[in-house]
Amino acid sequence: MNGMRGEIRDYTNRRLKKGGVRWSEKREQPIFSTRAHVFQIDPTTKKNWVPTSKHAVTVSYFYDSTRNVYRIISLDGSKAIINSTITPNMTFTKTSQKFGQWADSRANTVYGLGFSSENHLLKFAEKFAEFKEAARLAKEKSQEKMELTSTPSQESATGDLQSPLTPESINGTDDERGTTPEMPQHPPEPRPESSQNQLPFSHSSSSINKHWEAELAALKGNNAKLTAALLESTANVKQWKQQLAAYQEEAERLHKRVTELECVSGQTPVIKSQKTELNQTIEELESALKAKEEELERLKEEVESANEFQTQKESLTQKLQETEERNQTLEAQLGELELRLEGSQLESEAFRKSLRSLLELLDGKIFELTELRDSLARLIEDSSS
Repeated sequence: MNGMRGEIRDYTNRRLKKGGVRWSEKREQPIFSTRAHVFQIDPTTKKNWVPTSKHAVTVSYFYDSTRNVYRIISLDGSKAIINSTITPNMTFTKTSQKFGQWADSRANTVYGLGFSSENHLLKFAEKFAEFKEAARLAKEKSQEKMELTSTPSQESATGDLQSPLTPESINGTDDERGTTPEMPQHPPEPRPESSQNQLPFSHSSSSINKHWEAELAALKGNNAKLTAALLESTANVKQWKQQLAAYQEEAERLHKRVTELECVSGQTPVIKSQKTELNQTIEELESALKAKEEELERLKEEVESANEFQTQKESLTQKLQETEERNQTLEAQLGELELRLEGSQLESEAFRKSLRSLLELLDGKIFELTELRDSLARLIEDSSS
């Protein structure tokens, strides 16, 4: 896969050169790069972070030698998600062990970066302070020069127009995208920069505006060509997959050819040399194919594992709901049985009382019958005498 990405980059660079799009290497160069997850403050709430990249991307410091400014730039694919010019009034704040932020009043937002380790954050913060001081010195020199010469500065508010950046020159490879940053905390409100950053215009502002408008038009054209080149390189991925299938067929054909050559009697050194070359080619194709198959299997396992976890989660959630419902049903049944038991106890007590009364009444009747029997016996005795 990395080899395929390298081919895509080479193809894109060739298309850029063929289309006349040139990266301004002499003007602006990356001087420090790192990888981080990028966030921006929610423009509505000004409290919550909104992720602007799905994975870790390359964040780079750039230095423009002609304008003497420093910028922080990051691309996600062909989209610029950070484009911040460093000014003396900016401050990079470390809010947690792996997260830092700074406010950009020109962009009217707050940027946040989640790093994979604290060392990466400290290195980024150190470079931020270094380039901030360099920007302050450059601004002071520019102001001194402007006061001495009494000429308008060539830098204006439109000086933030960028040279076209390619994803290859900034985002690097995908090998480092597996790290997960620490979740950001709520940031402070963005602090506006001093109005000293706005340099005055003079009678030449009209010509400066025309100059920047022309540069903007040229940059738009270059960006359009770059986008077209990227789309074309993406479309060629399908063609490369077809070529891979053709390579597999070629490998099978070469296997058969080797078998045929082994069957030929009286092999000459030339045939042996061809066999060796063919075997080497087959081994290379097989190793490349095996590597791609292993990567495909790994991706499938990750997808299946994620699906399995989701299924287990849903199953456990359903079982929990069923258990809660069953528990409520059992509690209701228990309450009903308790009421029935209490009623049964009351009925049993009443029955016992009535039985006692009946026994007492029966004892009285028996006593009366005994006395009656005795009386009858005496009467019989008296009458017989």
